[in-house]
Amino acid sequence: MAIIAQERLFSWKEVEGLGDLERLALVLRYIPDEGLMRALEAKRGKGRDEYPVRAVWNSLLAGVVFQHVSVESLRRELQRNGQLRDLCGLDPLVRMEKAVPPPWAYTRFLRGLFRHADLIDAMFDELVESLRCELPGFGRSLAGDGKAIPTHARDRKKKDKEKPLCRDGRRDLDADWGVKTTREKKEDGTLYEKVTRWFGYKLHLVVDADYEVPVAYEVKKASESEFPVIPEQIKKLKTRHPELLKDTEAFIYDKGGDDTKIITQLWDEYGIRPVIAIRDCWQDGEATKLVPGTRNVVYDYEGKVYCLCPRTLAARKSGEADKNREMAFGGFERDRGTLRYRCPARQYEYECAGAAECAAKTGVRIPMDLDRRVFTPLSRSSYAWERTYRKRTAVERVNSRLDVSYGFERHFIRGMVKMHVRCGLALVVMLATALGHVREKRRDLARSLVRAA
Repeated sequence: MAIIAQERLFSWKEVEGLGDLERLALVLRYIPDEGLMRALEAKRGKGRDEYPVRAVWNSLLAGVVFQHVSVESLRRELQRNGQLRDLCGLDPLVRMEKAVPPPWAYTRFLRGLFRHADLIDAMFDELVESLRCELPGFGRSLAGDGKAIPTHARDRKKKDKEKPLCRDGRRDLDADWGVKTTREKKEDGTLYEKVTRWFGYKLHLVVDADYEVPVAYEVKKASESEFPVIPEQIKKLKTRHPELLKDTEAFIYDKGGDDTKIITQLWDEYGIRPVIAIRDCWQDGEATKLVPGTRNVVYDYEGKVYCLCPRTLAARKSGEADKNREMAFGGFERDRGTLRYRCPARQYEYECAGAAECAAKTGVRIPMDLDRRVFTPLSRSSYAWERTYRKRTAVERVNSRLDVSYGFERHFIRGMVKMHVRCGLALVVMLATALGHVREKRRDLARSLVRAA
């Protein structure tokens, strides 16, 4: 092979076409990591600085940005990519691939990082506040969900669970089993239950439903229910981001958040409309229940209110079926705590044979206290409720990015502390990327994690 002698006319910093490296540069410019760096440097003190704290930290961020599932995968990339070493602060010219920290250096660095999980949470909160100041309407609609994070570790056998725990870094002694049961419908209309089991953890995430960026997170064991976590997250938002929660109008969740205490607390304590899917918990088998104080107005567990025509209601003895007509939602009366429903015949302009005998022809008021799960400030039967609930897909897309773009489908994380820090790093990088795009006048790329500037 012919070797061409050529002088180096420019350094790596003068290369204009960085390509994907611009994504990492964007994160490094806008991530508020100075407090963490000073804490780690103070811990190192006057010891050996062969692999600087800031350079190793930048390389770890590169591993998150470029979806490396392990430290060894990251080290291989650093050894072959001089531009990446230069951007991280590792010397790419003098020591070449030897500038890449060895595995033991990353092990020691990560041990120190795990002791400063609170500083990663502080970075997350600072980025959330920065985005709140930059984006109009940020936090107006919040969506939450619990995401399963399986681990490849095996559960201990029953005979070994009685033995003392031994933490050697290779086993996951904090994870446990989670079970999720969903009811689905076949093509013929019959219902069946689908049971999903996993061994690992659960990430409880709250995101802005309009901009699709996280605002709160919590890592729990897989077996822990979502019910107690939701009030904790709302309370944490009230403490850490009071201005954001003050502007929140709706909190969106699937059936995992269907609980009377949660729904009541959201509205009574925080003034937030709960937009939470409801489960059929009626044990008596009835399809509808009569609204107290009326003779011909009923409701179902989904919050739909129906008017029974008095003519057909009187004809029950003759075997004729009652004709249910869904009443139109007429608005929420905050001062009274009631939901108003209008006569469907008047609202939709059709003739009703029993209009003269109907006591609900001028409409009815239903107090929320009749059933706080069924009757919420934003009526479940309204179009506005459906439009708002459709925004819940925002948290599903964020979960998908965590799996696909941040490697949570394939990971080697063991332990609750490590999982919390790893989730925090992924979410911090996500927020820093969004903040960078917004401040550099590229708001249309705020959700993009893989497109270069």
